[in-house]
Amino acid sequence: MTNIIPFPQLEIPETIAAGPGPGNTDARVLARYAGAGLADHMHSDVLRGMVECKEMLRAVMGTENTYTFGVAGTGWSGLDMMFAGVMPGDKVVMFVNGTFSGIDGLTVRMKAATEEELAANSLDPQAASVITIEVPHGQSVTGEIVEAALAVHKPKWAAMAHWETGSGRVNDIEGFSAACEKHGAMGLVDAVSSLGVGDFRIDDYPGVHGWASCPQKGICCLPLTYAPVSFTDRYIETLKATGTRTFCHHPILEARHWGVIDGKDVEKGTYHRTHSAYAVSAFHEALRICLQQTIAQRAADYTFHESALRAAVTAMGCEVTSNMPSLVVLNLPGDLAGREMELVQHCRAQNFGIWPTLSEPVQVRIGILNLLNEGAIRDIVQRFAVALRDLGGTVDSAAVDTALAQHYRRAMAAE
Repeated sequence: MTNIIPFPQLEIPETIAAGPGPGNTDARVLARYAGAGLADHMHSDVLRGMVECKEMLRAVMGTENTYTFGVAGTGWSGLDMMFAGVMPGDKVVMFVNGTFSGIDGLTVRMKAATEEELAANSLDPQAASVITIEVPHGQSVTGEIVEAALAVHKPKWAAMAHWETGSGRVNDIEGFSAACEKHGAMGLVDAVSSLGVGDFRIDDYPGVHGWASCPQKGICCLPLTYAPVSFTDRYIETLKATGTRTFCHHPILEARHWGVIDGKDVEKGTYHRTHSAYAVSAFHEALRICLQQTIAQRAADYTFHESALRAAVTAMGCEVTSNMPSLVVLNLPGDLAGREMELVQHCRAQNFGIWPTLSEPVQVRIGILNLLNEGAIRDIVQRFAVALRDLGGTVDSAAVDTALAQHYRRAMAAE
């Protein structure tokens, strides 16, 4: 007798992921994931792949840091590892200008809270040693803001998102690093939205001692694989001195599995977690693609195509308030103001995945992760125009077409 399964096989349709992330995975990455053999996680080819991933990741991030590797999981896994250095009572200045830097701030308060502070409010502790500098939604964290705060508070740690996806703002990493150096703070940077999208080398910012990113945005590696992290020797020595309260996301223990022991690459690492041959293969291919395209070219492509999308939605009567090259954050035309969530849900029902902001004021976010060609941008623009009309808005198609044509025509002329 055959058991009756109450649910059919799950069929998920093809959609266009046009939000802040996760992004659209390259078919080559999915092919490597699906094509990996069912190998033991300590198989020689898996271990070789891990070594090559580690070396490629250093090139992608632009660093000589030996402690550069991937944390199994999402971007939050990488961020949790980076913040593992923060111990109860540590003085931290946290810069917040949107949803995700705000969650980083909560993580820092949880890490820095004393036993009494955590017991008083375990889900939102008010750690006295954490100073939160709130920058209004839609504004960037500037070097001047960082300098002023660190000059007054003289913290052990300072933390900031490089690019705040919640409001689509690029924060001043150069000013942040300089202020950290000047005032002796160890900088920690959430690079979830910028790695693989922006053209930067982390070693150019010596005031930053810990970096964390994710696999599913700029690296474009879904299914979830490894969250890139990188730590300076100073961070590691600080961690050795103080210890940390985590085992799973322990930077030193995790690095050992990637063949980094006592600050050196070794032939064979030691066990910390079970790695997946599928994940290693997919991550390996995603990094190969990044290096093949070059980070500089990827960054230029993002800037170029974001400008096209920005021009098109502006021609529809929207106001763009962001300055990130992989994402536009916009206010709808006046006759549709207040209907942002309705519009987003309507688009998602059409397999067009755009997002609202997750904090006030509610805006619309349209992203172009791994959608770096004219056809993809025109598809996004057309879908968005249709959605605006479906809700009763007015779109001047001729103006939109002109904006796109002028943008891409200038590029062709330049070539």
